[in-house]
Amino acid sequence: MINQVSVFLQSHFKDLVLDPPLFYSWNYGLRFEIADPIKWNEKGGMNQAYERSTTLFNEVFAKEDNIIFVTDVHTFKSNKYLQQRPLNVYSKFIKSKQKLYQLSHQTLPELEEEEGVTHRFSLICKKAEIRYASLLKAICHEDMGDSQTILRGDRRIGYNIYLINHTKQMIYHLYDDRGCDIIAASKQNLHAIYENYNHWLLDYDREKMASLFPPSNM
Repeated sequence: MINQVSVFLQSHFKDLVLDPPLFYSWNYGLRFEIADPIKWNEKGGMNQAYERSTTLFNEVFAKEDNIIFVTDVHTFKSNKYLQQRPLNVYSKFIKSKQKLYQLSHQTLPELEEEEGVTHRFSLICKKAEIRYASLLKAICHEDMGDSQTILRGDRRIGYNIYLINHTKQMIYHLYDDRGCDIIAASKQNLHAIYENYNHWLLDYDREKMASLFPPSNM
């Protein structure tokens, strides 16, 4: 089976390893503050996280775009959790059960450690096929250890979810309630998002992002 993620990366993000933090691994990227760090554990802070993560998702993905929904699951080689429930993430956030038959799986040898292993699941789909509001909310809750988390069945498991816009060559990575990285093969695909949501950019990296889009002298 053709490795759809590797083919995409080789074609549009050559030499990029799909591993956080994406913002520091690629020349064209934006990093957003998602939840107020002072109010992150309050209702208002989480509501801000839901609003911002969903708004940015809708900016990156249009209904006609092809999406690769990627989940990297990091666990011990001896852990049988994935053998028992390998479709856990997708069964919750993909609307059609028939769609799950198209799910691809591979083990990433380059990320293997002596006791650990990374399983990569990927699925090509459309925006309307994903319960994306629920997915983003679950990612925001991951550090809180409640019932809305994604892989709550085994806390020894770590994961990263990447939503790839195959059509526009962009990658959206909401790493938790604190922040979100958006990278693109071409910086022009980031320009409108940079302008419209400049006030959400992470101040720590603002200078680096501003260097991508210097003000016009005209």
